[in-house]
Amino acid sequence: MCDRTINLPPGFQFLPTDEELVLHFLYPKVSLLPCHPNIIPELNPQLYDPWQLNGRALCSGNRWYFFSQIEDKRVTGNGYWKQLDFEKPVSNSAGKKIGMKKYFVFCVGEAPLGVETNWIMQEYHLCNCGASANKSYKRRGNRILVSEGCCKWVLCRVYEEDGNSKGFCHGDDDDDDNGTELSCLDEMFLSLADDLSDVSFPN
Repeated sequence: MCDRTINLPPGFQFLPTDEELVLHFLYPKVSLLPCHPNIIPELNPQLYDPWQLNGRALCSGNRWYFFSQIEDKRVTGNGYWKQLDFEKPVSNSAGKKIGMKKYFVFCVGEAPLGVETNWIMQEYHLCNCGASANKSYKRRGNRILVSEGCCKWVLCRVYEEDGNSKGFCHGDDDDDDNGTELSCLDEMFLSLADDLSDVSFPN
């Protein structure tokens, strides 16, 4: 697998949606189609702990992206990725299911007694790979070429969750937080407003 430093130009960020990751990156990878830009590398996650991904996976902010082949055991030098009992479908803009997102948490130590950390991995799968787990298809003119093993590719996004996060199932990095946090100044002004509401002014 590829082991190369991936860097975005200064000022650029890689912030794709789930739909974009599946349609514009994972689908071309599985289908042996060209991907532009070809910026997500291949990586064997068993060779690295999550804090060792910097310089090896595509980094944008506090998230790391890479392609990997599906492994039965996701064990690294210092721990393992434990799958969580939660999966989320990925749909396109028309509402059609195009993929599946699975969740993993990194545990330090040996399974099954490892200690959970704040490192989360989201693993993206194509929907149609279940029926043909070891095949992918590429159209060339009127011919369809079959390639063995390509459907084993998944796209991974790894990030370290804030210890104070309060999301479902160790938090979902993509879901919008409808709650609004108040800054210290906001709280001070609201407190002043409450105090003023109790003051009666002469007419």
